[in-house]
Amino acid sequence: MDRYLLIVSTVCFLVAIAHTALQMRGGIFRPMRFNFFAVGLGFIFQTAFLSIRGHALGRCPITNLFEVIVFVAWSIALFYMVVGPGYRLSLMGAFTAPLVVLLQLFALLAPIDKPHRVRLPANSWLEFHASISLVAYGAFALACIAGAMYLVQERQLKTHHLHSIFYHLPPLTDLFAAITRLLWWGFGLYTLGLISGFFVGEPLPWIQIMCAIGVWFLYGLILQGRYLHWFAPKRVAALCIIGFSAALSLLWGITFTAQTHTP
Repeated sequence: MDRYLLIVSTVCFLVAIAHTALQMRGGIFRPMRFNFFAVGLGFIFQTAFLSIRGHALGRCPITNLFEVIVFVAWSIALFYMVVGPGYRLSLMGAFTAPLVVLLQLFALLAPIDKPHRVRLPANSWLEFHASISLVAYGAFALACIAGAMYLVQERQLKTHHLHSIFYHLPPLTDLFAAITRLLWWGFGLYTLGLISGFFVGEPLPWIQIMCAIGVWFLYGLILQGRYLHWFAPKRVAALCIIGFSAALSLLWGITFTAQTHTP
């Protein structure tokens, strides 16, 4: 039953993508309240899915790769709901929806919704450590999306081929400010997640620890490079895309080792 909620959520995000495509094909691209509504509806169904799955498990629904991917998709939608209107990034929904759809379609179609062979008692510190770290992925994903928007606008300015979408993108300075804030949000939450890992009370696999520290160092380097002017804004935007791709790959490793590490 809960998977049907996830399917409906995915359809809502697909509707937002279809509406964007129709607008762009017609050559008219307006700031779309419809997209915000569609993404918001999809977020509600995501939340309902996680709530039902969590009640069924008796714990935070991040016990396998399927649930982790859905939780990351939920975190992305959550940050969009908060950041999009706050920074007037009305077009961000057009970039956010495809990423959420890709994650949820993969979760639904891949054979990864496998329960643990051993039902372990809930560990509040472990659940906090894992969930807050995954919420940080939502901020990293939005930084990636804002970075893509930055590169699209920067390229249009460089080539002097200004499409209708250009006039609805925020100024480059606003996009870069949003990227910086999102990086700080993600880095702060991820740091909190790492620190809480020391209070779990049980040993974690060393591969899991190394992957988590690797993500932390990666984003710490991007932030340091941004403030020490090692990287130009365009390079920071590109690194946000590369960084999130690498972080997702490492997340796979973290989740796999967590699933196989059962006492």
